[in-house]
Amino acid sequence: MRHGKKFNHLGRKAAHRKSMLANMACSLIEHKRINTTVAKAKALKQYVEPLITKSKDDSTHSRRVVFRYLKQKETIKELFGDVASKVASRPGGYTRIIKTGNRLGDNAEMCMIELVDYNEVYTNGKETKKTKTRRRKKTTTSVDETPAVDEAQVIEETPAKEDDSSEDESKDA
Repeated sequence: MRHGKKFNHLGRKAAHRKSMLANMACSLIEHKRINTTVAKAKALKQYVEPLITKSKDDSTHSRRVVFRYLKQKETIKELFGDVASKVASRPGGYTRIIKTGNRLGDNAEMCMIELVDYNEVYTNGKETKKTKTRRRKKTTTSVDETPAVDEAQVIEETPAKEDDSSEDESKDA
């Protein structure tokens, strides 16, 4: 039974699982994308996204909290420097999981997990910022009030000369 099982234990003891997730998180931050199984990627996503959120606030306390999880100075420098500046405007969802098929040896479902802001294919190298759209207030115009048209806007069109060719076709029929 799975009473109280809130996360995937990945078939490992607690110490092995923590070390594996810490190493995978360091690799993800360093290389910006890694290939792994889907189960490990989902566990890694839950593990690394709060750390990326903490990296937005560059304080001594948040660095120490993240260091408790990752334990690699170079990775923390990159996380609080380059990665934090890229994800500063993003409210969440820093990683993306893309399924890549099954592994040849044991047919395990494989995927690629990557940091969203570092993929140029999906982001096209530019940041798109959506603005909130609001409806315009409808203006009611009565029958008596019709909008006036300036004379400069009125354009007269001359009939096309294709009418002659259509008359010839109608005579043949």
